[in-house]
Amino acid sequence: MGFLKEFKEFAMKGNVMDMAVGVIIGGAFGKIVSSLVADVLMPIISLCTGGIDFTNLFVNLSDDKEYATLAAAQEAGANVFAWGQFCQNIIDFIIIAFCIFLMIKTMNKLNRKKEEPAPEAPAGPTQEELLEEIRDLLKLK
Repeated sequence: MGFLKEFKEFAMKGNVMDMAVGVIIGGAFGKIVSSLVADVLMPIISLCTGGIDFTNLFVNLSDDKEYATLAAAQEAGANVFAWGQFCQNIIDFIIIAFCIFLMIKTMNKLNRKKEEPAPEAPAGPTQEELLEEIRDLLKLK
């Protein structure tokens, strides 16, 4: 039973729970960015490059037979080098990395604002000045 208790303590620590939430949000964020690349950016890039569909760019390594699409080549069992899909994955990575960079930069900026010390209160009289005033008042009595 000691093992289960230790595991429960480990699993319920704040860092583990934060990490789990981060992984789930990261997965969802990755899907959004993949959709952004596949559904928004790549069609624009394809339009600019004369209608090239990057996901179908490949080199057939197995035989001299030509295939119209990457899916057809893979379905036929051809050995292919799918460099177009690789390029799309690189673009996904760059966009995700850039978004994470912006997010961390923003968080660091917010943390710096929190760490700035509060403005100092106006300096009052020193202890020596107060003692001199008390001495002078006592002399007057």
